[in-house]
Amino acid sequence: MSETAKLKIGDNSYEFPLIEGSENELAIDIKTLRGVSNGVITIDPGYKNTGACKSAITFLNGEKGVLRYRGYSIEDLAEKANFLEVAYLLIFGELPTKDQLVKFHADIKDKAIVDDDVRKILDAFPKTAHPMGILSSLTSALTAFNPSSVNVDSDEEMYQAIVKIMGKLPVLVSWAMRKINGLPLNYGSNSLGYVENVMSMMFSKPNEEYTINPIVRDALNKLLILHADHEQNCSTSTVRIVGSSHAGLFASLSAGISALWGPLHGGANQAVLEMLEAIKEDGGDTKKYMAKAKDKNDPFRLMGFGHRVYKNFDPRAKIIKVAADQVLNDLGIDDPILDVAKSLEQEALNDPYFVDRKLYPNVDFYSGIIYRAMGIPVEMFTVMFALGRLPGWIAQWREMRLGKEPIGRPRQIYTGETLREFKAVQKR
Repeated sequence: MSETAKLKIGDNSYEFPLIEGSENELAIDIKTLRGVSNGVITIDPGYKNTGACKSAITFLNGEKGVLRYRGYSIEDLAEKANFLEVAYLLIFGELPTKDQLVKFHADIKDKAIVDDDVRKILDAFPKTAHPMGILSSLTSALTAFNPSSVNVDSDEEMYQAIVKIMGKLPVLVSWAMRKINGLPLNYGSNSLGYVENVMSMMFSKPNEEYTINPIVRDALNKLLILHADHEQNCSTSTVRIVGSSHAGLFASLSAGISALWGPLHGGANQAVLEMLEAIKEDGGDTKKYMAKAKDKNDPFRLMGFGHRVYKNFDPRAKIIKVAADQVLNDLGIDDPILDVAKSLEQEALNDPYFVDRKLYPNVDFYSGIIYRAMGIPVEMFTVMFALGRLPGWIAQWREMRLGKEPIGRPRQIYTGETLREFKAVQKR
């Protein structure tokens, strides 16, 4: 594209090229601004209008409610693919052939054993420790047991690092949950599929055979796919910027896990259930809380509705709502918390205030409902999000390193004190 954008600062005028993406997105390339304008920068709190990179992984259109991985619609992938296929697609760019998928899974299983000394680190955590803190710490600790840095120019070394973390993170996830539940740690079974093995590692008990519920498995498979990547969000940007310093894959992922922990990001599904608990404890009157949500002077915030990026219905929520209904119907759970959730959902979908503002239930609302129905503790919800997001983080880290991106170094506008004279402590 030969078009340019013009910026005028005082008497000086500058031109900057426009970059067009494959979906006709436009960006002003200002990388030379500071150099040509004698130090002028842009400022964009929260980076709402700033593109930090070019990426070929995920396309998101919030206005139209579109989400695609490598060109494939999220609807098609959630309906037709399994999570491991989607992971391969995100990381390597194409859906795997049958042989590639079999090899990928076999290599992951081969690298799934976690050094037994990691158990000692886990044992040092109190049982009350939040599992996200445990997961972040143990992921970072894996670096100590894999000390050699990855040569990103070696396809084999990159591949081995990828299958290692794809194999080991589910083990760490299951260990975090089993510690909460007081169950012995295990490794599952190599005879199971990737998602099935996650379920077995999390839920199986030593004194009984664990049976996979296909409806629950399919719902979990969809949830992991729907969470697998979401463009340049907080945790993904964290993985990329940490990795831009040439920090290793495990260290970069640990940083991403910490970023995901926040209630405004991956912790939102936990915040939904905590809100539902509070409403139930207050009598379960959902109409009262819908009124509070509409009152601008009331500090109450309705969690799990609307989305910062999607200005229409979250496409992931449309998919997972169906799965949530199937899981609840199949399990036949009588849970007052889930009754509160269904009541809030129906009121929001039929209340003109929410409909006009397009404040629909989002993926965090429904994922929390499913996890609760599956028997996953509320503090594990964000951990499950991290498990799903793993291939997206890997894909973004790999793309960033192979693209030889420079180290991330945002600028700032200083608003502090100007030069001051130091005074000895006796004169202050």
